[in-house]
Amino acid sequence: MSSYICKLSETIERTHVRYNNRYGIALAGDLYAAKDLDRTKKYPAIVVGAPYGGVKEQGPSVYANELAQRGFVVLTFDPCYMGESGGEPRHVSSPDLFSENISAGVDYLGLLPYVDREKVAAIGICGSGGFSLSAAQVDTRIKAVVTASMYDMSAASRLGQSKEAIQARKEQLSAQRWIDAENGCPEWIPTFPEEPAGSVPEGLDPVSDEFYRFYGVKRGHHPNARAGFTTTSDLSFMNYALLDHVGEISPRPILMIVGDRAASRFFSEQVYERAAEPKELFVVEDAEHIDLYDRTDRIPFDKIERFLKDSLG
Repeated sequence: MSSYICKLSETIERTHVRYNNRYGIALAGDLYAAKDLDRTKKYPAIVVGAPYGGVKEQGPSVYANELAQRGFVVLTFDPCYMGESGGEPRHVSSPDLFSENISAGVDYLGLLPYVDREKVAAIGICGSGGFSLSAAQVDTRIKAVVTASMYDMSAASRLGQSKEAIQARKEQLSAQRWIDAENGCPEWIPTFPEEPAGSVPEGLDPVSDEFYRFYGVKRGHHPNARAGFTTTSDLSFMNYALLDHVGEISPRPILMIVGDRAASRFFSEQVYERAAEPKELFVVEDAEHIDLYDRTDRIPFDKIERFLKDSLG
């Protein structure tokens, strides 16, 4: 059994499940529900997406464990090509695939006899915040979206780069395709060690340092989440924008949660400006990006519960 970064409540049952996305790739998930749930009734449900490079045993387990105690049926999952999910070669990503994983979770939840199909929401942490919004742009079954420390991975692929730098990156990645073709497999360079490190390496830039303080050490380390995707996965994000149609989610509501000290805060602020009402940007005091992964003293669960119950009815 894989290790989880939070202790499961004694009142909650966690069941391992498997189901396919629309590409036929098997996804490995965990279903959370109260042990005393009356399954003759119907309940609101949530699909929770992990940070980009993360797996279900990390941040999603924290959210699912808490929200299942508040009356929701909650599904977490490993993205396709990652963790315990299917897909070869391993560690491939793309904006369409990772957005589809959110909708596949809605498929699974909506087939459960005790889930109300009209009351299904998505929560996306970090990169899955962007994927959840992307899925909701076209999947109208998603009735509300919550993002926490949202990252727009398409925008990030070009962030702060000049036209010349972007062209050079394209040339580099195009050349890598020749290398991958000759080798018969794509290059994958993991970011974090197989075992948790005792300390954070010196000399990292501030963003890398922060992520290492979660993924690279005992706090959030998981052997299935060593980060880094196949090198040429970046081409997909450079070519396709995730959130061009975020305004079309309206009139379904969006809640975007950010830490006041998060270096990624601007992603949420920019997308919030482009989204249509009803929408809310909620700033958590004294919180950095990774604090909204696992710190239950920072994640505003009361706020999330009220938003979802008001939004789903």
